[in-house]
Amino acid sequence: MRIAIVGVSGAVGQEFLSILSEKSLAIDELVLFGSARSAGKVYDFKGKKLTVKELKHNDDFKDIDIALTSAGGDTSKEFAETITKHGALMIDNSSAFRMDADVPLVVPEVNAEDALNAPRNIIANPNCTTIQMVVALQALDNISHIKRVHVSSYQSASGAGAMGMAELEEQVREFVANKDLTVEKFAHQLLFNVIPHVDVFTDNGYTKEEMKMYNETKKIMHSDIEVSATCVRVPVMRAHSESIWAETEEPVSPALFLKACEEFEGLTVMDDTDNNEYPMPLDISGKNDVYVGRVREDLANPNGITFWCVSDQIRKGAALNAVQIAEYLIEKKFK
Repeated sequence: MRIAIVGVSGAVGQEFLSILSEKSLAIDELVLFGSARSAGKVYDFKGKKLTVKELKHNDDFKDIDIALTSAGGDTSKEFAETITKHGALMIDNSSAFRMDADVPLVVPEVNAEDALNAPRNIIANPNCTTIQMVVALQALDNISHIKRVHVSSYQSASGAGAMGMAELEEQVREFVANKDLTVEKFAHQLLFNVIPHVDVFTDNGYTKEEMKMYNETKKIMHSDIEVSATCVRVPVMRAHSESIWAETEEPVSPALFLKACEEFEGLTVMDDTDNNEYPMPLDISGKNDVYVGRVREDLANPNGITFWCVSDQIRKGAALNAVQIAEYLIEKKFK
């Protein structure tokens, strides 16, 4: 089994390295790729020193089985044919191919089997906010079909990559030093602020991030579910939070939903309000599961249920989900 990481120097690429080092996958060779600027860097992987190769249009992927790519949509589009032409399966973390009809969009806990039908040898990793939401929604949908969802997200700086996290850290240092704050990666100052603006606005008044949640949820869940989202950037380093209102065809009690969450792969329940225990990004950062809490009836809808969920954006929201797809493919396709 030969695996490649494309974009290894970025936040998600580094998380790929970290997660693969924790896994017991039988990897015969791990090959690292990056931009011309990253080429030549050396990273440690399970005691071995690996040197980053420059991503080029050549035959470097000839013997690669699976390529985990996180180098941005433009790079994914430009190099997709180069990566896949010899048979490598490309698991892409960008938005480049997510809504293409012939590219499966996969969250393993929800629709793992879709990964087995990839006619272009490309499998798309969904948007981070969508991933954590659909894991929780699937546990609910298994009880009663979900008709519609309203969701507000509270998204960490990590959603804007390493540069986003660096800018939040820099703003903290500048504030302490009584300096003007650097504002480059985000539309406004993030420190001591919340910004109701993630990605660019579209003609209908929603941002692209919000429309991703609308469109991707339908594709992943193979459902007519309707989703209305408001995505907000908050001054948190990593781990996204979401407040979700879901309407099902039949009423679902909080107790029944909590039991379903406890039994569902990839979900952890943290719901003890008597002791002020509920998921928070400070505690969930670095963890693999999607955490669910604050489960209660929707007072405005007899068929509604409301809950809060938190997940590490770089892990389950990006790198871990892609690695889990790779694990599934290794089990089913490369056995």
